[in-house]
Amino acid sequence: MAHENKRKRPQESASTTKSKPFTKSDSDSSNKRIKPSGDAPSKPVSSTLKAVREEESSFPRGGASALTPLEFKEVHNEAMRDVLFEAGGAAAASALAGDSQKPKKKLKRNDKKGGKTSEPKEKKETGPKVEGLSYKKLVPGTLVLGCIEKINSMDITLSLPNNLVGFIPITQISDKVNERIEAMTQESDDENDNEADDAEMPETDDVKLDSMFRVGQYLRAYVLHSKEEVEKKGPKGEKVASKTKKRIELSIFPAKANTGLATSDLTVGTTVQASVVSVEDHGLVMDLGMEGELKGFLSSKELGAGLKIADVKEGQVMFCTVTGTSSNGKIVKLSADIEQKFSKKGKLAGGKASWWLSQANTVDAFLPGTGVEVLVTDVGKNGGVVGTIMGMLDAVGDFFHVAGWDQTALEEKVKVGNKIKARITTLYPNAETKKVGFSILPHVLSFTPAAESHPLNALPIGTIIDQAKIIGSDTSLGLFVDTGVEGVPGFVHISRISSEEKIESLEKTTGAYKIGATHAARVLGFNPMDGLFLLSMEKRVLEQPYLRVEDVKIGSVIKGKIEKILERGGVIITVADGISGIVEEAHLADTKLKHPEKKFRIGMEVKARVLATNPQKRKVRLTMKKTLVNSDLPVIASYDVEPGMQSVGTLVSVLAHGAVVKFYAGVSAFLPVSEMSEAYIQNPSQHFTVGQSLTVHVLNTDAEERKMRVSCKDPGSFGDAQKTALANLKVGQLVSGKISEKSNDDIIVELEDVGATGLKGVVIIGHLTDGSQEKNTNAFRKFRAGQKLTDLVVIDKNDLRRMIHLSTKPSLVAAAKDKTIVHSFKQINEGAVLKGWIKNTASMGAFVSFPGGLVGLALKGSIPIEKAVLPNFGYNKFQSVEARVYAVDMEDQRFLVDLKPPHAPKERTEGEKAVPLDAINPVDGVSKTVDDYRPGKLTKAKIISVQETQINVQLADGIQGRVDVSQVFDSFNDIKNKKAPLKEYKKGDIIDVKVVGLHDARNHRFLAISHRTSSNKTPIFELTAKPSALKSQDAEEALALEKITTGSTWIAFVNNISEECAWVNISPDIRGRVRLLDLSDDVAQLKDVEKHFPAGKALKVTVTNVDAAHGKLDLSAKRSTGKPLDIDSLSKGMVLAGRVTKVMDRSVLVQLSDSVVGSVSLVDIADDFTQAKVSNFEKNEIIRVCVLDVDKSNKRVSLSTRPSKVLNSDLPVKDAEVNVIRDVQDRELRRGFVKNVSDKGLFVTLGPNVTAWVKVSDLSDSFLKEWKSKFKVDQVVEGRIIAVDYPLGHIQMSLRPSAISGKIPEKQSGLEDFTKGQIVTGKIKKVAEYGVFVAIDGSNVSGLCHVSQIADRKVEDISKLYEEGDPVKAKILAIDTEKRRISFGLKASYFVEAEPESEDGGMDLDEEEADSDDDAESDGGVDLSHVKDLNIDEDEEDEEESDDDIEMEDAPPATEGISTGGFDWTASDIFSKATAADSDAESDDEKKNKKKKKSEIKQDLTGDMVSREPQSVTDFERLVLGEPNDSKLWIQYMAFQLQLGEVEKAREIAERAIKTILQKEDSERRNVWVALLNMENAYGDDETLEATFKRAVQYNDSQDMHERMASIYIQSGKTTKADDLFKVMIKKFSQVPKIWVNYADFLLSNNDRVPARELLKRALQALPRDLHRDLIIRFAQLEFRTGDPERGRTLFENLIGAYNKRMDIWNVFIDMEMKHGGEEKVQADGVRALFKRAVADEKCTAKAAAALFKKWKEFEEKLGNEKGVNEVLVRAKAYVASKKAE
Repeated sequence: MAHENKRKRPQESASTTKSKPFTKSDSDSSNKRIKPSGDAPSKPVSSTLKAVREEESSFPRGGASALTPLEFKEVHNEAMRDVLFEAGGAAAASALAGDSQKPKKKLKRNDKKGGKTSEPKEKKETGPKVEGLSYKKLVPGTLVLGCIEKINSMDITLSLPNNLVGFIPITQISDKVNERIEAMTQESDDENDNEADDAEMPETDDVKLDSMFRVGQYLRAYVLHSKEEVEKKGPKGEKVASKTKKRIELSIFPAKANTGLATSDLTVGTTVQASVVSVEDHGLVMDLGMEGELKGFLSSKELGAGLKIADVKEGQVMFCTVTGTSSNGKIVKLSADIEQKFSKKGKLAGGKASWWLSQANTVDAFLPGTGVEVLVTDVGKNGGVVGTIMGMLDAVGDFFHVAGWDQTALEEKVKVGNKIKARITTLYPNAETKKVGFSILPHVLSFTPAAESHPLNALPIGTIIDQAKIIGSDTSLGLFVDTGVEGVPGFVHISRISSEEKIESLEKTTGAYKIGATHAARVLGFNPMDGLFLLSMEKRVLEQPYLRVEDVKIGSVIKGKIEKILERGGVIITVADGISGIVEEAHLADTKLKHPEKKFRIGMEVKARVLATNPQKRKVRLTMKKTLVNSDLPVIASYDVEPGMQSVGTLVSVLAHGAVVKFYAGVSAFLPVSEMSEAYIQNPSQHFTVGQSLTVHVLNTDAEERKMRVSCKDPGSFGDAQKTALANLKVGQLVSGKISEKSNDDIIVELEDVGATGLKGVVIIGHLTDGSQEKNTNAFRKFRAGQKLTDLVVIDKNDLRRMIHLSTKPSLVAAAKDKTIVHSFKQINEGAVLKGWIKNTASMGAFVSFPGGLVGLALKGSIPIEKAVLPNFGYNKFQSVEARVYAVDMEDQRFLVDLKPPHAPKERTEGEKAVPLDAINPVDGVSKTVDDYRPGKLTKAKIISVQETQINVQLADGIQGRVDVSQVFDSFNDIKNKKAPLKEYKKGDIIDVKVVGLHDARNHRFLAISHRTSSNKTPIFELTAKPSALKSQDAEEALALEKITTGSTWIAFVNNISEECAWVNISPDIRGRVRLLDLSDDVAQLKDVEKHFPAGKALKVTVTNVDAAHGKLDLSAKRSTGKPLDIDSLSKGMVLAGRVTKVMDRSVLVQLSDSVVGSVSLVDIADDFTQAKVSNFEKNEIIRVCVLDVDKSNKRVSLSTRPSKVLNSDLPVKDAEVNVIRDVQDRELRRGFVKNVSDKGLFVTLGPNVTAWVKVSDLSDSFLKEWKSKFKVDQVVEGRIIAVDYPLGHIQMSLRPSAISGKIPEKQSGLEDFTKGQIVTGKIKKVAEYGVFVAIDGSNVSGLCHVSQIADRKVEDISKLYEEGDPVKAKILAIDTEKRRISFGLKASYFVEAEPESEDGGMDLDEEEADSDDDAESDGGVDLSHVKDLNIDEDEEDEEESDDDIEMEDAPPATEGISTGGFDWTASDIFSKATAADSDAESDDEKKNKKKKKSEIKQDLTGDMVSREPQSVTDFERLVLGEPNDSKLWIQYMAFQLQLGEVEKAREIAERAIKTILQKEDSERRNVWVALLNMENAYGDDETLEATFKRAVQYNDSQDMHERMASIYIQSGKTTKADDLFKVMIKKFSQVPKIWVNYADFLLSNNDRVPARELLKRALQALPRDLHRDLIIRFAQLEFRTGDPERGRTLFENLIGAYNKRMDIWNVFIDMEMKHGGEEKVQADGVRALFKRAVADEKCTAKAAAALFKKWKEFEEKLGNEKGVNEVLVRAKAYVASKKAE
């Protein structure tokens, strides 16, 4: 029956399969299965059935069920085993196909259970393989479902099945996110290109991953790769190796996550991953990443998970299900509400239709994350479950995702033949048949977390489970244990079961790890996708103190072993396996260690404390300071601490006003200077050092602002009693105390009788008296510590800082006793008179301080008039004053005070009725009130002060007036002292005056009497003392600007001097200006205007211009005030005064008048060009100039400041003027200024409009390799004029010494000196594509060797044969005297029988290529297109070769070493291998034949390497190959490359040398290292030099390399770097006396004497005592040589006293005195005195005395002093006689 049914199904499915999708792979597989095998005939019916069966297993039939009605009937009627065999999908079809090969066995059925015939076949049916995921299986392109485990700033950590973890970079999320990142990058680039940093870019507020995703969210990911290559780099950053690192990188791009989906697959229940394109009012427009215009729409009601549409960001990615499509099929309706809940019975029944995929058009719709129904075909296979989806797709659930560890529970829950809910977790792209992996874990099915609360909250990482019971195991995977957390078991991988033995396999019923056994395990993590704790049973893990950096608690004390000692100082300590901590040098000990490497060694066990951790960077910072490690005080690791908390911190910075203390976790606090000690500290750096540990207590903290203030003061000494006493202490209170401390400028007083002891106050020196600064200083000197002080007034206090400020000013003490002292703003009232002191002054006025921190402002008008004009208004800081309050602003709490005398009459206020003010003690004796002083009133006044421009007078008490200097004299002749007109008036004089008005002192204005109270509360009267005005009592009419006319004469008085003019007054309210040039006709006076025109000086001026509308008045004090100077009135030869307006590089601009400005060029500054410097002039300086030329059309004026022009024409002129070219004569000597340095030579300025040209060949008689560096613009040069072309205006000049002296050098060989066929030697000048240019040795002749004449065979690339500078032998092929050209040949065949010719000179010929055209600007402003060489024939104008290529006579040979900072690149200083014959000087004959010998040697370039220097790369390679250990050759090879400018090649040669030279040749390798260091110092940068030096130190003796590096720095003039290196050396090699001495020598050589002498102290502290004597001797010798000889003498004297038994000290002392003692006479006397003392020394033996007398005698003989010689002999005889007598 079953067989008949199966025969019908092919016909049933025939029509169906035609309309279904069909793939080639399926077709191929089907055809292979129905293909007959060999000659045996196949049964068509059976074959067709099998083929169709396989097709049906691969394609859906439609409908909600996976089985057809016929199959259901078969299942119902037949046995379950047969039904499953029939419906087994691809596996069953394969089995059936296999049976077709054996029809007889197929027909022979055995219906008995357990029949022998069927059993063997069942064992062979393997079916789909149950397997989990691994790194190997996750090939690129694999799709997998994951759960977000962690969200970082740059990526997302995604938990994957089977204990795998992947990472999603920020650039693999969506296109929108990438667009936002690119936009931010572009914006950042536009704002600041230099600060763009791609690594920090995603950190901006615009792209925050934690706002787009949440932990626990499920996503489908696309595997990019599961492993990556990690490069290992060497010391230079080069790749040395690579290793493979396991790292799964994922992408959630919709286009990748939906790989394989077609539009036809988007049925209800299909899962898609979509990104937000835009946020609309009612939902989201989503991008599915699929081709075409297909878009998705997610309604705001379908967001799910409590997500609000306002929180959604563009680019955000969501995992959604399809709920439907629009009518046009272009919009797919989505739902992100995918979280489900289990029923009470634990089943997922019903729910939304979109939660489960019930029908699919193709198998491509079954992607990870899709909910499906699986028909179970096998349970327990490999610990998993096998089934099919819709009868067409194989599905497997691995051990982890079917809870395979509980076999019994699994079989009860999952039974064969049942359909179960499952969720696809992954695809297997490499499987033989297409299959998917699924999960039936509850949290995966429901898209919810594995537990309601995160499991790690119950069992944090690192927790040890003492009794972890094994509940399941897999033979090859590991153990599953009960963790005690319901529903969340733990998994122990087989590799983490034991660290002592390797577990190969596990047994469920036997062994130590059988089911039911208990073991200790430790939590390593949690996998939210598998829903398992990750555990380890390894002993080393159980015993490990920390698993992660996060587990290391800040402030905890740990024990570890030193892993590494760092060169920069500090050590690395192993905290736990995989966790290391660093101890910086400053935290190694409480005191700084000079040699940490001596105290610590690798492997030593130490105790440290955790300062800070950084889990992201896996860094731990530790301290080994005992004060921190052993401290029992609480740890401050955050700003959230209580005030008063005490802890230990470390000083990291000492400032002038305090210090910064650092605690744990980067918490820092500020320690004010006032809280550093109970005593007063002025300079914290004198008491505290960086790195010092301090015990402090918290004063206050602000957690939000991350600020904290701490104190070192004893909190116990300032308890509640002190706080209460301080709070009760009032400002203004009188106290007493005893002086506890006295500093330079204040006194610390310990207060008594204030309710508690320990309160201290400070009295600043300025608060001791009311008197002057001198009086305060005198009083300060009298105070002594312990002295008791009474009547101390409290002027301010700060409860928070516990600061009390006191004063002993009598004025404040009296106010405190009278209870009139103020201490709050409420006491400030208008009219109140207060006692205070000056705080500071400003332009607006003076600030006055009062007790309680109150500050008032005294405006300039409120300061006494006699002080208003003084600097700082005549006040000193802290000066006592009495102030009257006249304005109070209660809202802003500000007030104004008046410092004028308090007895001044009261004025009326605004709105108050005018009441006449009484005139108290009037000077005239008759005036009663202020109103009596009306305009025109004649009265008397008392002078109270005399200023430069006014007389301040007093009319009565409190009534003041002033007499302007312009109101004193009637005529200019009446002024006796023009410079100080008011000098005749004295203070206290009574003078007659007349009232003319009021003076507004605040605004410096003249007012009418009607303005008396408008702007001044105290009137100041404007008076006149002119004799003419005192004759009548009529009111004087004020002078108006409109009444002044041009040309009128007035008396003016200087008020002040500005940069451009002098301001003068002709009346109290009319001011005019006089240009500096118009102040006087005498230029000498104008050179120092302020000296000759002080304020108040009287001038007789003439009005030159009046502008009444704008209030401008222009005046002139010159005697001749005719027509203003303009360009038309100028003429050549005029000598005028001018004002310098601008100083430029090569000229000076001078203003002659308002409309005329001229310039002084460099050649017209002085008669001696060496004295001509624009720096001699300053802006606004008045100078005397002479007009040289006037260009009226262009309005240009040329001026001169030559003394011969402006002073006296008879003065000597060293450099005559050159105004036109005719002033220059041929063959004369001229000096000029270099105008421009061009490739064509120098351009020299001889005059303002005359320039001479100096060819390169005329610069010097000798060869100048870098000639441009010898000259600079504006340099004075001297040369001889060798040619002048007047019509063309060209001048040619020569700077050759021979031309200047008149001695003509020997003529070089010219073209005429050579003949065709002649063999010559030369050098390659240039290499071109068409040939090479050859310059003949010993001449300036050069020509072309065509490419066809270079070799006998064809030359493809000339540059491979020749380089510029290569020596060659050439044959002259042709000479064209008309065109001045010569041709050469270099073929080897030309020299087969040729003999070397002598080298003769000749003219330089041009290369056949044109120079680039230089504009006139580059040629120094001279057009050279028409310039010809005036020394040669007209025919030579066709020359094209530039003159800077000319080879001069004494050009150095190519083998000469280059000089770089004193290092000899010829290596002659390093080696002395030359034989005696090599070192002998050449004979005259040898010198004559030198060139000829060179040319002969060059004939054989290979056989004579011994007798000549290498001249090419080939030569050097040949030599170093023969002598690879000869460093001299390698260094010369490097120098050769440096001469060619090939620095990089020189580096490569040095590296080759270091690798090639044998290890035993230490000195040879060291020489190369030194050469490499010299090269990097000269040609490299700081980075390359530092890297090379570090390597040199590593491979050579460290001290030796340091010394050589210091020497290199010194020789190259890099003293700063040398000093820094010496500082490192004295720390690194502190036990080597030589290092200290060398450093001292360096310092003294650079005149750093103080540091050098301090160095001796440090050296004596560092070195052992037995080395002190020799060290001091060396330092004393240095003092004699480069320092102070007197100090050297002092050191020697001290040595003699300390080491009285050592006579060798006397010898050294005497030698130093003889060589460096000073002047000859003084030196001789000093040396004699030393000899006398030395021989008279008791410790001097006869042998030592004989040596001393001999040296003394030689000294006298050298001086030629016969008397001295005789005296020495007499003393020697006397000494011998005395010794015999003994």
